[in-house]
Amino acid sequence: MTIEELLEIEEIKQMRNLYSHYYDGNMLDELVSLFTEDAICEFGEAFGGDWVGKQAIRDNYHRYLYDSGRAVHSQMHAITNPWIRLTGPDTANGRWYQLNLNVAEGAENPLTLFGIYDDIYKKEDGAWKIHRTRIDFLWPRREFIGLRDEE
Repeated sequence: MTIEELLEIEEIKQMRNLYSHYYDGNMLDELVSLFTEDAICEFGEAFGGDWVGKQAIRDNYHRYLYDSGRAVHSQMHAITNPWIRLTGPDTANGRWYQLNLNVAEGAENPLTLFGIYDDIYKKEDGAWKIHRTRIDFLWPRREFIGLRDEE
């Protein structure tokens, strides 16, 4: 692996880490900026099915961030164990372990879900963006698909 490839992977890691900070901090505009215009979020029927395109992604995240009355940083999305594969000069795949924690005041059990993000990234205008993301849910319900084929 070259230094240049390692730098690209580090940029993807930083972008994906920002996703958690922006989501947990209720920073909608910043969160949506991490997606390509034609991005798709595949979060399953329990979360409204596929969210296709940046506007649908914005609308759905708005519902979770603001319409639910959720306090800033009442949730923590810890993402760990990144596995990133560059598939071309402007494309990459990645997988991350996801631990969602409810840290709202009065929460009885902080564990809300465990899963794996399965992502496709594209580099646009010099910046890595999320083009597709899917969650393989592991707990408390199991909806596991497994490793995505490269696109």
